[in-house]
Amino acid sequence: MSDILKNKTVYILTLGCKVNKYESDAMLEELKAAGCIALNGTGNEGQTADISIVNTCSVTNIADRKSRQMLHKVKKMNPGTVVVAVGCYVQAAADTLQNDESVDIVVGNNRKKDIVRIIEEFFEGKEVEDNLIDINHDNTYENLSITKPSEKTRAYIKIQDGCNLFCTYCIIPYVRGRIRSKSVEDVINEMNSLADNGIKEIVLTGINLSSYDDNGRDFNYLLKEFKRVSDKIKRIRLGSLEPRMITEEFVEIIKNDERFCPHFHLSLQSVCDNTLKRMNRHYTVDDVKAEIALLRQNFDRPAITADIIAGFAGETEEDFNTTLDNLTELKLYETHVFKFSRRKGTVADKLPGQLTEKVKADRSDKLIRISSVNQAAFERSFKGETINVLVEEIIEKEGTAYFRGHTERYMLVDVKCSDVVKDENAADFINQIISVVY
Repeated sequence: MSDILKNKTVYILTLGCKVNKYESDAMLEELKAAGCIALNGTGNEGQTADISIVNTCSVTNIADRKSRQMLHKVKKMNPGTVVVAVGCYVQAAADTLQNDESVDIVVGNNRKKDIVRIIEEFFEGKEVEDNLIDINHDNTYENLSITKPSEKTRAYIKIQDGCNLFCTYCIIPYVRGRIRSKSVEDVINEMNSLADNGIKEIVLTGINLSSYDDNGRDFNYLLKEFKRVSDKIKRIRLGSLEPRMITEEFVEIIKNDERFCPHFHLSLQSVCDNTLKRMNRHYTVDDVKAEIALLRQNFDRPAITADIIAGFAGETEEDFNTTLDNLTELKLYETHVFKFSRRKGTVADKLPGQLTEKVKADRSDKLIRISSVNQAAFERSFKGETINVLVEEIIEKEGTAYFRGHTERYMLVDVKCSDVVKDENAADFINQIISVVY
């Protein structure tokens, strides 16, 4: 192994989604194996690092701007650092970044696995090759992996990349490419490796998780194979799902393995048929209602959460009121609300009926209020019951120490350490599942 990177400090700043988080952890593991020393974030991004990697996001124009700002900020704070721009914004704005004096190395998607070689060649003074590919014509799955995530208690595993749906608002198919998946065997092996390193909870993630396909072996096939995963893994949590995934077969698989968390995050985006059509989403509100009913028939108070876009192009007052009425009826545990952001290069950017920022903000506020009411009601339903909490950290509130963690339904819970710990060391309870009265 080369010593070029030995003892060089590296800092990774991750923007955007859980897939980026996973890929950052995987790159960091590769760099540490090559001799790098990892620096934790302190708020002074890359201020003392020899190498500063910014894993960028491009999901909205705002994300583009933030990615660009962080690249410039890192270089300004530490002119001597080698700034490496990686990820989706790189894929979307390659020409701009290759001429940006704040950026030393540009690495697109599907090249993160080569991060060590790319940085070594830079330090060797070699001419840096074009580390960008035509992502829309590459069907190779970039097989990154991790054994020790940056979080102590929860590990994200990326099992799939790319998307073929081409929703009208979304740039991701253009910067992540077509669907490709990690093999079933590699997923199982990675989960077992994490189990051996003490991880209790696995979260499956991907760009379009529901489209997982390993040579004809689909997402449901993969979930069945988790019987081969070590019982050291106590929780398996699913990332964002397309509504079409909620079938009777899917429900039966989840029910038959108690490690699966009764927490289902649906990528809804809207609960109005007119808006769904303009978004090029291939389901109806009736479909969604039937799928949510199926979950509630088979699980005790499943935590059902969803993404909703407020103020999509062409959304009339009547359309919006339909969404309000349906969300009130559905009583989801939590709704993640996003104001529609026009994204250059997407169909929705050119759709008629673009709304003002004020209208989008007003509609967003109304959706958030409904979400707050639903969330409070859902959590109240557990009052007085014994619940299980995976302890993630110890925090202090008004001079009192609390364990903080999440339940299977992803409810955030704070528990006084003194209610749990007697003579034991409180720190020993981190990464342990405790039972407490809610």
